[in-house]
Amino acid sequence: MLKKSVLLGTVSAFALFPQFIEPAVAQDGIILDPIVVTSTREGKPKSELTEIIGVLSEEDITFISPVHPADAANRVAGVYVNNLGGEGHMTSIRQPITTGAVYLFLEDGIPTRPVGIFNHNALYEVNIPQAGSLEITKGPSSSLYGSDAIGGVINSITAAPPTDFEFSFNPEFGSFGYKRLLTSVGSPLGLNAGFVTDLNITDNKGWRDNSEYNRIATTTRFDAKINKELKFKSIFAYTQVEQTGISSLGLDDYINNPRKNFFEGNIGRRNVDALRFSTEVSYQPNEDELLTVTPFFRHNVMELLPSFRITFDPSDFRSEFQSYGTNIKYRKKLPKLNAEIITGVDLDYTTHSNVEKQVVASKDGDTFLNAIENGRTNYDYDADMLAVSPYIHGEWQAIPTLRFSAGLRFDYFNVDYTDNLDPSVAEREFYAPFGRPITHNRPDSQTIEFDSLSPKAGVVWNALDNLDIYASYKHAFRAPSVSRLFRSGSSINTDQLKPVNADSFELGFRGVLNGWLNYDITGYHMLVKDDIVSFDDLATRTRTTLNAAETLHQGIEVQLNGQINEEWGFTGAFSISNQEYEKFSVRADRVFDGNKVRRAPETLGNLAIQYRPSFVKGLMIEGEWVHVGDYFVNEANAAKYDGHNLFNLRASLDIGNGFELYGRVENVTDERYSTLTTLGLSSPVDGVQYRPGLPRSAYIGFRSKF
Repeated sequence: MLKKSVLLGTVSAFALFPQFIEPAVAQDGIILDPIVVTSTREGKPKSELTEIIGVLSEEDITFISPVHPADAANRVAGVYVNNLGGEGHMTSIRQPITTGAVYLFLEDGIPTRPVGIFNHNALYEVNIPQAGSLEITKGPSSSLYGSDAIGGVINSITAAPPTDFEFSFNPEFGSFGYKRLLTSVGSPLGLNAGFVTDLNITDNKGWRDNSEYNRIATTTRFDAKINKELKFKSIFAYTQVEQTGISSLGLDDYINNPRKNFFEGNIGRRNVDALRFSTEVSYQPNEDELLTVTPFFRHNVMELLPSFRITFDPSDFRSEFQSYGTNIKYRKKLPKLNAEIITGVDLDYTTHSNVEKQVVASKDGDTFLNAIENGRTNYDYDADMLAVSPYIHGEWQAIPTLRFSAGLRFDYFNVDYTDNLDPSVAEREFYAPFGRPITHNRPDSQTIEFDSLSPKAGVVWNALDNLDIYASYKHAFRAPSVSRLFRSGSSINTDQLKPVNADSFELGFRGVLNGWLNYDITGYHMLVKDDIVSFDDLATRTRTTLNAAETLHQGIEVQLNGQINEEWGFTGAFSISNQEYEKFSVRADRVFDGNKVRRAPETLGNLAIQYRPSFVKGLMIEGEWVHVGDYFVNEANAAKYDGHNLFNLRASLDIGNGFELYGRVENVTDERYSTLTTLGLSSPVDGVQYRPGLPRSAYIGFRSKF
């Protein structure tokens, strides 16, 4: 699918007003030089980049019709987004499957959340099924985007307004009570302006017991060209998510009773309201200069009764933040030097509050039924956060075939933390249902500051007309999240956590082979230092958090896109990695040096073969293979998940006059597999825990566009 639509979808997504740019395309439809925006915050031909970026166009996303972000993202080499139920997820990009803040999730280049308030599920706050394109940058991007961009960056880019009035209507129905309606309306407003409004209403009963979820998401984009020099792009996005908790299972239930769920009622319930607004003002006085100023606002409320704490620290909390920020960028081309400079500053001020109440859960055997507050408040704090981040990025075309780039960003992060609880509230108190005390250490009110310099350097050599060779060095970091710093639990001195640092080296080749095969092959070597880790002690059912690890991450990623002839095409994404603990010890009897990093799949694969039969006009059929390799489930490497292979089928039929029928079957062979296998405290089950994945399921829908 990654053909002409790669360029058209990507360009339209970042354009400030409706326009068309002709891509460089081989006669058989292979894109020779697609445009991407995430690498420099501005459209760039891929041939000029010193890194690998996976792109899914609007056409790709529409055909995939993703129910979950994983359905789209996992087509990119080295990317694994798992399904935790509903639209919840964890991510693995050059990192293990983790809840850690090692990824940035962007919408049109703006982080959907501020530094310090990471949510590993945050892609459910973005309307991916109606995105104009999806760009996934793998490896560090701190030199341009700051904290958290260690494993990668996922940038969802909104669709541009249409050039003529359009209304689309897309109902979809599926197994296990799944229903979704996608609608969109857009129109030009005069000669130099236009808007588009998308709406996503989803309701899913879920295939496991008590696993329903629903969402409402809407995005409105308005583009305007005031004159030759001045343009605007405003985006309003709102998402409401409500979903229940889903438990992991022991081996017997995983095999024989995978629908079972240990959580009922409000156990694990998650309610999210996420609102974002931004306006990009673009001023281009001449061809060589461009100034963009993008003020933005975020408001986010999450109410959560965490199922992952129900067995050792039952609580219910409300987390809320409001952000006010501005991204300022200035680009200057230097034609006489064959160079350009991009410089700017990101400003973000966020007010954050977190209140956590202790609860008592009722049970029926091994099933948790409901939870009510018992009158104790474990945490009540405010954290006001200021981030100031100037950066500079330069590129130099030394000779027509050789291009150098370098960048540097300075991040300053200030957190003003206030503990609102009276000092008389005990940090350790007996909890009758467990027959033992629970500890809730609370740091004193204080101000914490972090700063970091993030450099990068790269080179790309256009060795042949259809071959680029690129190499780069990148440094990245992530500041400890506010919850890590101040919601200490049984850990001590969490307010002394330090930022995590990473250094990455990358070498890659990309091009077109024989005019029909587009390839991108990358090798990387990354060392992460002072990694923040949490160690679960199963004997005492406590958790310790500290800077205690140095981890090595290295591997090879291969992205393919081939159009064999008019009827047959394919995309392929394959990776192999080795992730090890170089240094990791939390005490004398807990030394894991040399072990494999837990939950780090060694291999990932995706192969999708498309068939467009010439004898049925408008029909497209696709078969997809999805592979997740084996991985160890804990730091001691005491147990392993063997991985899985899934097969999916999709088909669409354009019946003309703006109508299209489509359907798909996921997990055709009804494979029993686990989206997350681990060993920890997050389930009523002791030992290895499995999160069973979706069984065979079918979906059908139609699209109409007027």
